Amino acid sequence: MDLLTPDIGLLFWTFMSFAILFFVLKKFAWKPIVKTVNDRENSIREALASADAAKREMQNLTADNEKLLKEARVERDAMMKEARELKTKLIADAKEEAKVEGAKMIANAQAAIQSEKKAAIADIKNQVASLSIEIAEKVVTEELSNKDKQLKLVSDLLGDATLN
Repeated sequence: MDLLTPDIGLLFWTFMSFAILFFVLKKFAWKPIVKTVNDRENSIREALASADAAKREMQNLTADNEKLLKEARVERDAMMKEARELKTKLIADAKEEAKVEGAKMIANAQAAIQSEKKAAIADIKNQVASLSIEIAEKVVTEELSNKDKQLKLVSDLLGDATLN
């Protein structure tokens, strides 16, 4: 039972060794331990603050990136719309120019056809006139070769002239 009840001497020396240990620790180790703990606490606090700052900065950067992406999309859409409008305008201008050129070509072709047609008609008229004159010459020569035929022709012509 001696083990369960401590002796006064044991209590005294235990208390004395604890007091000496406490005094030594307080004198030499307490300040560095507290300083180390405080430094560690401050470094953890600073790390958390810098992590929060980094998180806020990342959120700001993300928001800025989203804003830039939206602006880029709007700009891209505007450029695409402008390109489509330009393409449509170029196609319309090309079609209009082709119509004008086609109309000019058709007008030139029609003018050339009319010119050729007039030339052909004039040529045919000249040929018909030539043939008519040759035929008339031959007929008149045949008719006028004989004096009786000449008198008959003159009387026929005079008779026709009075009838009209």
